[in-house]
Amino acid sequence: MSDVLVLNRSFYAIQVISWRRAISLVYADHARVVDEDYRTYSFEDWRELSEAIKENPSGYIHTPSFKIAIPEVISLRTFDGLPKSEVKFTRRNIYEHYNYRCIYCGHKFNSSDLNLEHVVPKSRGGKTDWANVVTACVACNLKKGSHLPDEAGMKLLVKPSKPKWRGSAAVVFRPGFQMKASWQRFIDNVYWNTELEHQ
Repeated sequence: MSDVLVLNRSFYAIQVISWRRAISLVYADHARVVDEDYRTYSFEDWRELSEAIKENPSGYIHTPSFKIAIPEVISLRTFDGLPKSEVKFTRRNIYEHYNYRCIYCGHKFNSSDLNLEHVVPKSRGGKTDWANVVTACVACNLKKGSHLPDEAGMKLLVKPSKPKWRGSAAVVFRPGFQMKASWQRFIDNVYWNTELEHQ
């Protein structure tokens, strides 16, 4: 069926959920359906409007007595927060942080040709955290082995670092995920209205 973009009460995109969960939230009056003009609808209002919608890109749910359009965007009625303000330490986030590049040779690789590299090897007390883990291609990873970069005659092109949180503009989409056109204005809203960092 279809995924649904969830906004907080201030219309900031915070996550993507299944259509089943979205309909449940709207039915329980914890959320409202949001249209492209930022109008919101209760479950009953959306059910009535659904009868007049000729085509819905996300499809419909049919019951014995009515049909209801699957919403593309919903807004929570009371939650005004943002997702946890920290980037999770995951393989995907590490690869994306270093732009799928080897921090020794600088070349870009597919994830299958990259390793997570401990700058200070674990065997020498190196920790598995943002300050010590980077991406390296298989060849550079093997060359460095259990040495420190300078011991192996290698230079870090990028200093290990923790990525900065970008607010809800960082709604994470799984690889190959097709973002819906109807979501763009809400994602753009975050882009244009998120406070910039002071340099």
